Amino acid sequence: MLHGLFISLHSLAAVIWVGGMFYAYMAMRPAVVARIEPAQRPGLWQEALSRFFLWVWIAVAVLLVSGHGLVALMGGWGAVGWHIHLMHAIGLLMMLIYAWVFFVPYRRLKRADQADDASDGGRQIPLIRRAVGINLLLGLITVAIASGGVYW
Repeated sequence: MLHGLFISLHSLAAVIWVGGMFYAYMAMRPAVVARIEPAQRPGLWQEALSRFFLWVWIAVAVLLVSGHGLVALMGGWGAVGWHIHLMHAIGLLMMLIYAWVFFVPYRRLKRADQADDASDGGRQIPLIRRAVGINLLLGLITVAIASGGVYW
């Protein structure tokens, strides 16, 4: 039963994080560029990201606990396949990239928004976008490994 709970939580957390990045990158960003004036974009992104990033922190915690719990239930790191090790490595890299986004450009974006400095806020958005794009690619690769790695 614990195995099923960990798999379910792990999958849900990955869907929330990777799906949120896909939506932000592939749907929200183009819509914002098409419809929102450049001076208003930093405030909109700060508001949207503040909501999303709360869920990402929860997802990161759930992924770490459920992932390590699953490895323990399967007999430890020596008992799991290469695909589990690869998913773990990519996941840790994604978490590091996310932490950089949160603590560096997002924090600057938040300060710029509070100071009503659209210019400085606007400089942070491309940094966040690039990092999210990298994390999205890594997340999609990880999902592919999770769903097919055992069969390779």
